[in-house]
Amino acid sequence: MAGEERTASEKADFKRELTEVVPHLRAFARGLCGRADMADDLVQETLLKAWAAQERFQPGTSMRAWTFVILRNAYLTDMRRNRFRGEYDETVAERVLTAPAGQEEPIHLSDMHRALLTLPPERREALLLVGAGGFSYEEAATICGCAVGTIKSRVGRARAALNAMLADGDIPKRSIDDSAAHRAILQELDDVAAGQGGSRS
Repeated sequence: MAGEERTASEKADFKRELTEVVPHLRAFARGLCGRADMADDLVQETLLKAWAAQERFQPGTSMRAWTFVILRNAYLTDMRRNRFRGEYDETVAERVLTAPAGQEEPIHLSDMHRALLTLPPERREALLLVGAGGFSYEEAATICGCAVGTIKSRVGRARAALNAMLADGDIPKRSIDDSAAHRAILQELDDVAAGQGGSRS
């Protein structure tokens, strides 16, 4: 259907499906860039790009996966321009980190939030997609443009790191006056954006 003129019915279906994924896009955007206002800008940019590219969308495929690719690419472009600053959204962190089955006791939300911030961006993204996003490993791999095994490795390492931090109590202390940990995370993002990041697995 790509390259052909869409019928009115197909355009209506596209608009309906696009509208239905907005809450998912907003959750993913907040998990990636943090502040709600920046996430909303990113979602708006994604919707505009998706609408402009609707001829490329194949009816019957996953609108959510297709728009997540667009959002992720827009986010990476904006991150390279050092546009996004701020902390990750706690409601997304809560959904991601309360997911493990058999958890004996709940983890304090602020602890989860700070622990999530310490993860390398690639692992944090994989965990957001599979945890908060509800994507399969295969779908997450398609969105990230990497192998399924790489996504499984990133999610596994992210969860292991979080569990170890929470078990050991080795979580950055929250303090309005001490922004050293936050500055370190921002520097890490800058390094990754500049292509100086470390291991990508």
